Amino acid sequence: MKKLSARRRHPLAAVVVLLLALAATGGLYAAFAPAGKAQADETAQSLAIEEGKKLYAVGCASCHGTGGQGSSDGPSLVGVGSAAVDFQVSTGRMPAQQPGAQVPKKPVIYEQAQIDQLAAYIASLGAGPITPTEKQYDPAGADIANGGELFRNNCAQCHNFTGEGGALTNGKYAPNLEGVSPKHIYEAMLTGPQNMPSFPDSTMPEKQKKDIIAYLENVNGEKSTSPGGLKLGGLGPVSEGLFGWIFALGALIAVAVWVAAHTAKAKKS
Repeated sequence: MKKLSARRRHPLAAVVVLLLALAATGGLYAAFAPAGKAQADETAQSLAIEEGKKLYAVGCASCHGTGGQGSSDGPSLVGVGSAAVDFQVSTGRMPAQQPGAQVPKKPVIYEQAQIDQLAAYIASLGAGPITPTEKQYDPAGADIANGGELFRNNCAQCHNFTGEGGALTNGKYAPNLEGVSPKHIYEAMLTGPQNMPSFPDSTMPEKQKKDIIAYLENVNGEKSTSPGGLKLGGLGPVSEGLFGWIFALGALIAVAVWVAAHTAKAKKS
């Protein structure tokens, strides 16, 4: 009887064994699962880079060089980042049809998955601005008034007050921003494509970019109205007043000439 009593387990022994088993299982998961996930992510990224390299060799290397180093027909892509690639390719500007003062927007020839692969390959050549997430460029809750002030101070010189674009020098131009997606506006501010200066987060924080996007959506949205009638490109009250004055003055001169001519004929008769 003494031997049987000695072999009896404590009532809490089973609980302790169960806790130790759970701890061991959790420890094994913590040790191996994250590493496995990281390895899977790394493999997927490597595959994306490899596929992007193939796409690059076919559609981009002839101008930008086999390794993205650039050539006389295209600038270096080392360090431009995935955001620049996403903007240029998903707006159809790249691949370019021909060199010129400015590459125009045109129909997109790549699917988004292919664009992501190209962006992954270009990003692997050197660190640069990363493609933004929807949370970064979503203008919900942004300050429209502040966005208008920021836009007038930083963008209206080229894009005019409502973002309808305008001519620059030597065949260059600022494109119309009406209908441009928030993502592409954000990427343009982040990367500074073609003739546009760049506004990184260190210069223009994410919130200010959202405010500008909200302002553009407000002034160019379906509910936007022009209280003066024809907005004439949204160039502002001075130019619009000058336009009206010139046409009004011209009309008055024409009426005066017509009245004088008919008065002289009446006197002769």
